[in-house]
Amino acid sequence: MASLVLNGLTMRYRTKRGEEITALEDVSLSVQDRKFVSLVGTSGCGKSTILRLVAGLAVPTEGEVLVDDRAIDGPGADRGMVFQAYTLFPWLTVQRNVEFGLRLRGMAPAQRREIARKYIAEVGLAGFEGVYPKELSGGMMQRVAIARALANDPAVLLMDEPFGALDAQTRITMGELMLRVWQQDAKTVLFVTHDIEEALLLADRVCVMTARPGRIRQEIEVALPRPRTPEMLNSEEFLRQKAMVSQLIREESKHSMLTRQAA
Repeated sequence: MASLVLNGLTMRYRTKRGEEITALEDVSLSVQDRKFVSLVGTSGCGKSTILRLVAGLAVPTEGEVLVDDRAIDGPGADRGMVFQAYTLFPWLTVQRNVEFGLRLRGMAPAQRREIARKYIAEVGLAGFEGVYPKELSGGMMQRVAIARALANDPAVLLMDEPFGALDAQTRITMGELMLRVWQQDAKTVLFVTHDIEEALLLADRVCVMTARPGRIRQEIEVALPRPRTPEMLNSEEFLRQKAMVSQLIREESKHSMLTRQAA
């Protein structure tokens, strides 16, 4: 397994009109081995940018990302990513979608079939191996995406609002699935969401980001015992922490609005 460290990440870019935008500024964060950390904050605060930097899909202007004390310099099999958009290959069956990364690595057909079937069963889709994505619901497609990421056995799992397009009840079901899979596979997880309840129910720690330029404003240890259940959403401690996170995000949203008005 792996520890994940972000050291002084700053990300700047230029718009087509030549304006320089600072998306992130001096972001430092440590995620211990097998821990689950959620990032929350206002829209445009750089949450997804952090995931892209950790995934090696972008290069920071300043700072570095370390996995097990090794600086990353691009995408790698040690990091798996699940996006909000459904990223399955529509011309491949569930089985072949989950096998895809294993096939690229040159794994023998029998071995990759066995691994794919294991994770398909783990996400509750045994019996759907021969089905195509167009025949699946949104929640089922995200289960396949999670299985595909896990099949490659990454040390770090990056999740960018993976349940954002789902209805409320399906989100709860997927949250329960995510907890079960995380506990079984013991991955280090960095999870981006706009949903405060989802962040608190899943994570060991919730990091609230400032409005742009994104920084870590506050880290909150989630004081809820595991295993977690949806019934905890009504507990006194959960409601207290939800109110705390909500207040921080409201303050950042107000600050962002005032900044735009003054510009």
